[in-house]
Amino acid sequence: MEQEKYEQPWVLVRGAGDLATGVITRLHRCGFRVVATECAAPSAIRRSAALCEAVWRNLMQVEDVVARRITTAAQAAEVAQAGEMPLLVDEAAACIDTLHPAAVVDAIIAKRNVGTHRGMAPITVGLGPGFTAGQDVDAVIETMRGHQLGRVIWQGTAIPDTGVPGDIEGYALKRVIHAPSSGTMRYVPDGVGHLVDIGTAVQAGQVIARIDATPVYATIDGVLRGLIRVGYPVTKGLKIADIDSRPEQITMCETVSDKALAIGGGVVEALLMLARERSIRLL
Repeated sequence: MEQEKYEQPWVLVRGAGDLATGVITRLHRCGFRVVATECAAPSAIRRSAALCEAVWRNLMQVEDVVARRITTAAQAAEVAQAGEMPLLVDEAAACIDTLHPAAVVDAIIAKRNVGTHRGMAPITVGLGPGFTAGQDVDAVIETMRGHQLGRVIWQGTAIPDTGVPGDIEGYALKRVIHAPSSGTMRYVPDGVGHLVDIGTAVQAGQVIARIDATPVYATIDGVLRGLIRVGYPVTKGLKIADIDSRPEQITMCETVSDKALAIGGGVVEALLMLARERSIRLL
């Protein structure tokens, strides 16, 4: 009797925003069989470095990794076999009942647990605040910038959310822009008629977008690293843009950030350690 062919198990990543994309790209390159789930209307501002854009565009590439939107879990294997990463709109991760992943990674970055628990898979990992290692997940990855970024936490929680963005060149709160009102996101032309978008160099006080008729102003000089997609129905206070004061970032807007890569490395470490400890095959 011919030996049954081994089918590599799934690693399911909940979320495909820019930080989750760092996780997905590292797992994909290391040979893990990755599938991602997303909500129906992701609001990532670093769109050019976020695989969740596949929800809107059906296909999204970040560096060398391609995400393809699928409509049913049954399509995942064919997409993965072609070398792409299947992405399913499935906010509740109901596809777990079909795919039976060996590991689930919650990379939603909601600052709270939105439903991930250890019963979902033999291995569970949560990113950032909202999870307790040893209780609702097996391991937690630190997401706060600084010395602990990307470290695996085996007992306890990540550093609590401070509500203050990480400091870059002395800018923290000022580099992130929130919607001054509710309405529809509109893009605007710059001084020479080009639409202001991700990768545009901007100056403090410049109008970088409008929410209906309300102008959105740049808070600092720098590179517009993130801008929520045009036409998005924003609510007052929603994070809609991110400016990086480092001029060299103008060439890096379409690549995974240092922070996302560090977090992704922590996830790889946690998965491999847990798989070895529990004799679970992932690769």
